[in-house]
Amino acid sequence: MKRKHKALIAIFLVIGIGLFFGVRGVRSIVEKLNAGVEHMENMDFSDLDLKLIENGTYEGSYSVFPISVKVKVTVENHKITSIELIRHSNGRGAPAEKIIDKVLKKQSLQVDAVSGATYSSNVILKAIENALVEDNDQ
Repeated sequence: MKRKHKALIAIFLVIGIGLFFGVRGVRSIVEKLNAGVEHMENMDFSDLDLKLIENGTYEGSYSVFPISVKVKVTVENHKITSIELIRHSNGRGAPAEKIIDKVLKKQSLQVDAVSGATYSSNVILKAIENALVEDNDQ
């Protein structure tokens, strides 16, 4: 009987420890999500001065948990001629990829986010901005 009793206590102890660390892990993920959402809701984007950007292909990336984007932006004659989405880890934000067409058409980051995919839209815009601004010190 003592042996069964000790085994039960050990099992409950292991379960309790697992639950404790599981709850802490979930809490950490929720905190990261909340911080990411707050950050994505307050993003600003540069007014690109394409006259200052030389011909070339530029890479940029941006990540805010749980979204991660990497792009390759090509500029010719001071116009953005293509934006290649190299990586877009997005959950359900795939519709945001349409924002690339908006940027190409307007030649600006000052475009409306794709409805229903605002956060992914903003992260894509920030990756484009990073490619053009960081590489060209605007």
